[in-house]
Amino acid sequence: MKETRYYEMAGHRFCVSGEGEGFANYEPFACADGETVFACAVENGDAPEYVEEMRQEDEGQTIICGHTIAGEAVFEFHWWGVTAGWLVCSDDYSEGRLITTGKHEKMAIDNALMIMFALATAERGTVLFHAAVVSHEGRGYMFLGPSGTGKSTHASLWQRYIAGTALVNDDNPVVRISEDGTATVYGSPWSGKTPCYRNVRYPLGAIVVLSQAPYNKIERLSGIYAYAALMESISGKRWDERIADGLHQTENALASSIPVWHLECLPDEEAAKLCNETITR
Repeated sequence: MKETRYYEMAGHRFCVSGEGEGFANYEPFACADGETVFACAVENGDAPEYVEEMRQEDEGQTIICGHTIAGEAVFEFHWWGVTAGWLVCSDDYSEGRLITTGKHEKMAIDNALMIMFALATAERGTVLFHAAVVSHEGRGYMFLGPSGTGKSTHASLWQRYIAGTALVNDDNPVVRISEDGTATVYGSPWSGKTPCYRNVRYPLGAIVVLSQAPYNKIERLSGIYAYAALMESISGKRWDERIADGLHQTENALASSIPVWHLECLPDEEAAKLCNETITR
C-alpha cells in the first residue's frame, strides 16, 4: 500500500507518496496533512524522453537537467556512472514524480526532494544553501565555500573551542526571509556526510565565506562582493527566469541585512576564536 508522508521546513509543507524506505532523516520534520508547496510521488517506470539543457558534476554525482516535449522539467540522477532515477516536474514545480531504477534509491529521493523544495519555494523568500551552520548564544552562523574548503572542519572547531556551540546542519540548511525582513536559518533533512537532521531554527547572525590560507585573517564584505559570495552557495535553476528572479530578491535581502565576512584561515583553534570574536560582536 502506498503511503503519503507530510513534512514541514521553514514554514513550507510538502508531501511524498509511494512505497520505499529511507525516510528516517525526514521524521523530525513530520507534520499533519494540509496544503503543500509541492507533492512528489515515488514510483517505478520507464525513462522519460527529454531534451538535455545542461549537466552538473560533483564528486562522482552527475545531474542532467532538461525538459520534455510537453514542457515538464526533468532531472536525471547518476552516481559513479549508475542511473538512479528521473525526477519529472510540472512547470511550477508543485507536482513531481520520481522514477527510480532500484539503484542508489535513497540518494535519488534526497536529491529529488531537495530540488523540488528549492524550486517550489524560490519565490517565497526561501533558499537552500550549500553550507555548514552552528548555533551560538541564540543565533545561527553559516559557513560557506566550495567543497573541500573546510566548512565542516570550521564548524567542528567552533563546537570544540567555543562553549555553547551546537551543529545545526552540515551541508544543506534553509534560510527564509520573513515579511518584516528578518532572516532565519533552519535545519533540514539533508546534511551531507554528517547525520544532523535537526528541526530547529535560529535568527541568522552572520555568514562567513571560508578560504584556506597559511594564516588567519577576517574582513567584512559589502555590496556586490557580499551578493556574489551568497549566490555561489545557493541552489537553484538560474536559467529559469522566474526562479532566478525569486533567488535574486532573497539574495539581495540577505546581502543588505546580514553581515557577510571572508575568513582566510588555517584549520585551527585560533581561526575559530578569531571568527567567533569578530562576527558575534
